[in-house]
Amino acid sequence: MSSQFPNIFSFQTLKHRRIATLKTPSSHINCLAVHANLLYASSANEISVYSLSDHSFVDSFNHDPTTGFVKSIAFNQTKIFTAHQDGKIRIWKIDTLYKNHQHISTLPTVKDKFLNFMLPKNYVNVRRHKKKLWIQHWDTVSGLMVNDAKGLMYSVSWDKSFKIWNVKNQRCLESVKAHEDAVNTLAVSGNGTVYTGSGDGLIRIWEMAERRHNLVGTLDKHKSTVNALALNDEGSVLFSGGSDGRILVWEKRDDENEVGYVESLWDHKGAILCLINVGEWFVSGSSDRTVRVWQRGGKEGGGFHCSIVLEGHEKPVKSLVAVETRVLEGVFSICSGSLDGEIRVWEISICSNFKIPMNSIKLA
Repeated sequence: MSSQFPNIFSFQTLKHRRIATLKTPSSHINCLAVHANLLYASSANEISVYSLSDHSFVDSFNHDPTTGFVKSIAFNQTKIFTAHQDGKIRIWKIDTLYKNHQHISTLPTVKDKFLNFMLPKNYVNVRRHKKKLWIQHWDTVSGLMVNDAKGLMYSVSWDKSFKIWNVKNQRCLESVKAHEDAVNTLAVSGNGTVYTGSGDGLIRIWEMAERRHNLVGTLDKHKSTVNALALNDEGSVLFSGGSDGRILVWEKRDDENEVGYVESLWDHKGAILCLINVGEWFVSGSSDRTVRVWQRGGKEGGGFHCSIVLEGHEKPVKSLVAVETRVLEGVFSICSGSLDGEIRVWEISICSNFKIPMNSIKLA
């Protein structure tokens, strides 16, 4: 594997405290996101904005209930991209002075649709006797991710596809039929490798070749719907969460561009709904109403173990976001959003760090 498991057990004792609790207008938080010291929380169709400095309310936008639930939020400079249940991606401009948000466009744009609507080859069958332009999602857009370095945005949908967009001119560049069931989640590495997770239980790996994304691998150890994916900072370790309550850990091999299975983590008692990576840790949220913080080391083989369980939500934890990472100082903060309508802000700090040689530990 790309990072060898150590010959020692490494223990980092962590402590945590809840530093704030925020309440959204609706009792259904779909996703959380952070940009420019602001926390964005989608609750049904509405997006609420809070200051991370004092946790005060700043703004709310997208008050149109016909757009459906907001499923994902991504950023590029002063623009916000929001994914909606009605199959559209909306673009908003942030007024940095007044901290308000104005709708400026919807993807696909009117111009993009006009350039494509004349030719029959630009239409695809979506249902019996129904066609759509290939640049359109025809079902819920479930996830968004922006690669600033490449100037691209990736969207996944319950229509079983993912699409790639040019952030600057807002045109759809490519559409890929990715799965045989709804695509629920995606992760994109720094070099542009795309991972998609689906209701068909598969994780698929896509890489660009000759200006198109090609399937280069399929991971099939999940026996249930894949709900969440996250990559470590180097893009070498993939975490995936399923409806069966398992988190699977995958790692790229040294000698070839292949992703291999490492281990399964079973500590949650319900479906895994969200995953994020924070430095050398990763964090999971579940329908069992808990948040767990995981780190490598501390068990035989050097695999991951749960260091902290954060409790208090009354309903499933639907979204997580890192809001402050002072890892070198031994402190990081995360927000958890739940179907109970609450956002909890947690501070996690390292109390101690010590190591024990594995050969000194006797197993029963």
